[in-house]
Amino acid sequence: MMGAALGQQDRLFYAFDLETVIPEGHLLRRIDAVLDLSWLREELKPHYSSIGRPSICPELMIRMLLVGYCYSVRSERRLCEEVELNLAYRWFCRLGLEDKAPDHSTFSVNRHGRFRESDILRTVFEEVVCGCMKAGLVGGEGFAVDASVIEADASRFQRVEGASVDWSAEDLSRRPIAEYVAALEGVNPTTNPERPPKAISPVDPSAAWTTRGRHKVMFGYSLNYLIDMEESVILDVEATPTRISKEVDATETMIERVEERFALKPKHIAGDVAYGTGEMLGWLIDRKIEPHIPVWDKGKRKDGTFSREDFIYDEEQDIYLCPAGKTLRTTGTLLSDNTYKYLALKADCQACDLKQRCCPNVISRRIPRDPNESARDHTRTLMETKAYRIARAERKKIEALFGEAKRILGLTRLRLRGLSGARDEFLLAATVQNLKRLIACVAIPPPRPRLA
Repeated sequence: MMGAALGQQDRLFYAFDLETVIPEGHLLRRIDAVLDLSWLREELKPHYSSIGRPSICPELMIRMLLVGYCYSVRSERRLCEEVELNLAYRWFCRLGLEDKAPDHSTFSVNRHGRFRESDILRTVFEEVVCGCMKAGLVGGEGFAVDASVIEADASRFQRVEGASVDWSAEDLSRRPIAEYVAALEGVNPTTNPERPPKAISPVDPSAAWTTRGRHKVMFGYSLNYLIDMEESVILDVEATPTRISKEVDATETMIERVEERFALKPKHIAGDVAYGTGEMLGWLIDRKIEPHIPVWDKGKRKDGTFSREDFIYDEEQDIYLCPAGKTLRTTGTLLSDNTYKYLALKADCQACDLKQRCCPNVISRRIPRDPNESARDHTRTLMETKAYRIARAERKKIEALFGEAKRILGLTRLRLRGLSGARDEFLLAATVQNLKRLIACVAIPPPRPRLA
């Protein structure tokens, strides 16, 4: 027979304990067991006034943000609604059944104020990295670096062609635009000085106009990761406009910061060909880090004529010898393309039987040489080793992290504008990814003891 309806909701008192309804294997319970934010209040204390009304607990806001990035809820308005309704979210955020979630506007106020002034999101990220190190997840020998393009919160259909915009006083009062203008006047502008941008977004000018994203053209930021290849722990993260030169610069910043914060210096680092510039390779070798990176080499020719590798360099005399045994010399002047030019004598080339295979369309042969060519040559020798092939295969782990960020965490398009907004989102996503790796190596914890 048909049973009676369930769920009588007219009771006045309920015997209910949040602790008992959260399963032991729940993701948030496992994260809670390895996440310690007890230090956070003291860290942010200088950024709060000693008088006035009590403010929202900073630990509550950080925990809510982590919940949002765990479950792809990046809208803070929707996040507050979800915390109100979801028992597991309430438990993780230390909210009781009768406690009210903070208003969504609280996050905006704190993000633009206390959180960025104190760089607290990076501090939280680094504390999680330290937890991974204590758990033995970081080997510290081999790193990998790469970048992935994330679409900015800027319409590709609304853009200003060219490199400059006439900002009004009202425009300059907006944070993303004020941040962009301040960066142009600083030592590290978001644009390349030698190559002005083709288009600028009027709402987020720091975002780069790129063809590397999921659309044919769009405005985007690069999510730069530096990972330890032992267990794919993200050691550092940086946001840059989607420009290769900025991504390479971010690599140097991340390596130096990891060494300063965690006393970690890799023996070798893997990356794709975009990081194989002479300047990058020279920087790594100077710091005794073996670059397992393909050399960015534009000296090879595909028309059947001699390539640069067919010429022999004599380091003692600082000359090149061509296949016919003739000498190419340089004036020692570093040209605007950051190379030295080695030139053969016109008389040698005109009388040479190999001219048609060497320089059929010019009077004499020229060979460009990078100031860091010795580092490039050293990297070419590494490319023949077994260790290089292993590192190249393990480097693919970083691609899985980007896939997780985009498909699982929903980080395909940014919600915040400006370089600082992109940095905030990337730090939160990387923190969640590291927490998931940490709990995978920790046993399911027992229930948290109830307070008397």
